[in-house]
Amino acid sequence: MSVDLRLYALVDPAVAGGRSLPALAALIAESATLVQLRDKHGSTRVMVEEARDVLAVLRPRGVPLLINDRVDVALVSGAQGVHIGWDDMEVADARRLLGPEAIIGLSIKTAEQAAAAPLELLTYVAIGGVYATTSKDNTSAPIGLDGLRDLVGIIRSRKPGYPVCAIAGINAGNAGNAVNAGGDGVAIISALSLAPDPAEAARQIRSAVDGALRTRSAA
Repeated sequence: MSVDLRLYALVDPAVAGGRSLPALAALIAESATLVQLRDKHGSTRVMVEEARDVLAVLRPRGVPLLINDRVDVALVSGAQGVHIGWDDMEVADARRLLGPEAIIGLSIKTAEQAAAAPLELLTYVAIGGVYATTSKDNTSAPIGLDGLRDLVGIIRSRKPGYPVCAIAGINAGNAGNAVNAGGDGVAIISALSLAPDPAEAARQIRSAVDGALRTRSAA
């Protein structure tokens, strides 16, 4: 399955600005091209309910929903796929369970991971953290734009044109820089969910990404 990474929005009840997840999803859905549900503390039952509630908002708008880490929740809820890390289920097992049409993404933080990622089984990779972030416990130093550029280079030397998004600390002011460094889009949580007006923040970030992509394609 192909994937549009231009504005990849993460929703998390722990970083929701006091809003419900369906309400937040409704605010960003007009600009988002992909949404991920992340809930590090919810039970399986709670996560399934959250996923179904968010899906009810996104499905009429044609925006896919991925589940962070939890292949079981994706299967039961009817989400379109998962995003996993290196300590989660093996990519091959996730693909076997979810089938060939599911969207499966993997986090990439190092050159070693970029060289080892099973790209043939994945739909996209998310590279970062590019900038510092407070939305997730992360002991690794930010890789910056140079690090992003280097890891994109490794991925695309293996498979030209492979879908890549940048993650961590990205907002309307720096989203274009992440695209200029090679990203096809940006994955964002705090700059959307904690904004006074998430809908407007989403429009601004999407505009910055689309503008950078147009400039890149014209070069």
